[in-house]
Formats: sequence, structure tokens, C-alpha cells
Amino acid sequence: MAGTDGKRAVLIAGPTASGKTALAIEKARASGARIVNTDSMQVYGVLDRLTARPNVEELAAARHEMFGHIDPSVRYSTGAWLGDAQQQIQAAEKENQELIFVGGTGLYFDALIKGFADVPAVAPEFVAEAEKMIQGLDEAGRMALLAEKDPETARRIKVADPQRVVRALSVEMATGKPLSAFQEANGPGLLEGYALEKIVLMPERGVLRRRIGERFEAMMEAGAVEEVEALLALGLDPSLPAMKAIGVGEISAMLAGEMTREEAVEKAVTATRQYAKRQSTWFRNRFGDWRFVDPFAG
Repeated sequence: MAGTDGKRAVLIAGPTASGKTALAIEKARASGARIVNTDSMQVYGVLDRLTARPNVEELAAARHEMFGHIDPSVRYSTGAWLGDAQQQIQAAEKENQELIFVGGTGLYFDALIKGFADVPAVAPEFVAEAEKMIQGLDEAGRMALLAEKDPETARRIKVADPQRVVRALSVEMATGKPLSAFQEANGPGLLEGYALEKIVLMPERGVLRRRIGERFEAMMEAGAVEEVEALLALGLDPSLPAMKAIGVGEISAMLAGEMTREEAVEKAVTATRQYAKRQSTWFRNRFGDWRFVDPFAG
């Protein structure tokens, strides 16, 4: 796709621990681009290491935006992310600067390219109720529940991951209308007129599993426990997205004496691997026109 006025953006997606940060910095150094966070957990403050945000050296290597800029007490939505991203796009255009969007949240990329429906804000109690509804359900169970409540959304999605199902159920409860009704009124994508390089990093499964295990152990050594202690000290609502970051529950249980360190690490690594599998499935199903790359091959 040819962009207008020479506007260009690189989109780098992929499961957690797939090497996205390194590639983004490499490309930013070559082009002078600004890197914009496209990960729903890396937006939150406090959890620097636990969300695998770029470290001090990486942040200094290129211009980074929208990393850790949201207080963990906030329920940050896709719509809010798009608003912040639009500001970054406008600023980059004024500076004639290339953009690099990097992260693991497929919905953000979808909204960025295809547009996003203006769905009304949902009160926390509806989100909490939706979370109770899916508690204990596997993917088939979640899909069956969604098909009952919002058949059109169930038809559109191929992976009934918890976040998307909770979103659909809570919107239906709060508004009396299915999420699909709002999504039919999508606005235009923010990168219309841009030349886009779209990359999905997809390492071999065994390599990714090993990297996830090694990285979580490194997080523990680099201050993840202290981050969770600081988060818990804020006394936040347990249903907030930041409180549900992988590792927070496991380390909290360790701090409470309910798990050993080894058990906490094992459970968090297992949860991360399961999350990476869901991400990979989502990208394969939804990003068919992107270029898939194994960054560690050869």
C-alpha cells in the first residue's frame, strides 16, 4: 500500500517474549522513528518489570511513548488507547517522523487499522458480573455463553479469550444492546493513507516457551516482587486490569505465604505460556495479510 505524503508506519505484533522490543529499537535507530506502545498491560505504571516494559537502556536507545503513562487505578480502554495514539500520530506528522507501533494486544492493532466503534463506557459492576459469569469456563464454555448473549459477536470472533468475552457480556448488560451493534458503526482507522509494514514475530513454540520461563525468572530477580508489594500497598480494587497482570496474583499469594517462590514462578510461567498461545492463535486467525517472521530462526 502506498502512503500519501510519504507517511509510513511499522507495526510489530507478536506473543509475549517474542523479541518485539529489540526489533522496534533496531528499526527506530535506523529511521529515527518514535516507538508507540501497543500493549494493554505496558501502559500501567508501577509494574515496569512484570509487564516486560523496555528497561532504562532500551528506553534511552530510541524515543518511546505511552509506556507506563497510566495509573494502575485506572480502567484503561481501547478507546482511550486510540485517543492517546491519535495524539502521537498527529505529533509525529508535525515532525515528519516515522511511527513504530509495537506490542502484543491484537485488538489495539485492529482498531488502529480498521477503526473502532464508540462503545459507551461500562461501569465496573457490570465488568465484575461478567467476570463471575465466565469463571471456571473453558474456551468452549465461554463461546457457548457468548453465543447465547450476543450471537453476532460470537460468530465474528474465532477465539473466545476471557478479555473479549467479558467485554461483550458487560456491554450487553450495561446497555441492553449487543457489542456487535456498536461495532457496525466503526469509525475510520487512524493510519488511513499510511504505507504500512506489518510484521508478526512468531518464534518456534519450544523457543518461545523457554524464553518465557527464563524471562519470568529474570523478572523476579530484577524487582518484580517489590513491584507487586508497591501495587498491593495502593489498596486497589482487585478487578482492575493492572491487578490482573500475570504474576500479580501469583506473587501476592507468595507474599501471603500461600505459595512458595517456586510454586509462584511455575504458575506464572504456565499462565504466561497459555497467554502466549492465545495471542499466537489470535494473530494467525486475524492477521493473515501480515508478514510472519521467526526472529530466532537460523
